Amino acid sequence: MTEITYLKGDATTPQARGNKIIAHVCNDLGGWGKGFVLAISKRWPEPEAEYRQWHRDRAQNNFALGEIQLINVEKYIWVANMIGQRGMKIGSKGPPVRYPAIEQSLKSVADKARELSASVHMPRIGCGLAGGKWDMIEPLIEQTLCTAEIKVYVYDFGK
Repeated sequence: MTEITYLKGDATTPQARGNKIIAHVCNDLGGWGKGFVLAISKRWPEPEAEYRQWHRDRAQNNFALGEIQLINVEKYIWVANMIGQRGMKIGSKGPPVRYPAIEQSLKSVADKARELSASVHMPRIGCGLAGGKWDMIEPLIEQTLCTAEIKVYVYDFGK
């Protein structure tokens, strides 16, 4: 089993050699405009465009909680749009994070990482606007990626 490597920096500039997947959590409403997605869009237009198209065509595809979309943005870099939150606002039904959906998404990311011989890079997914708790997310990463011997890097921006 690998261990999560914690780094200071920006997850959109992954600090490793070889193929890399940048994983992040999206909502199930087709909204893209706050949080980590802004950093992604600043570097590459494709993940946002592909996500919005995926949502628009959802009647004909697999757009749903727990699903992922993998977009190749550079020669050795892919972005994994993971649908891991229901809605966008913390309300009477609690935070929008959905831990089972994140776990399912991470399993799919693990499969793709094995196929590509890639490491996985991410901010503290699900813990920003989604309202999740890292002590709930970290074990999901360990169970899905680390047990599969995939190198995982978690970035804390500006700390």
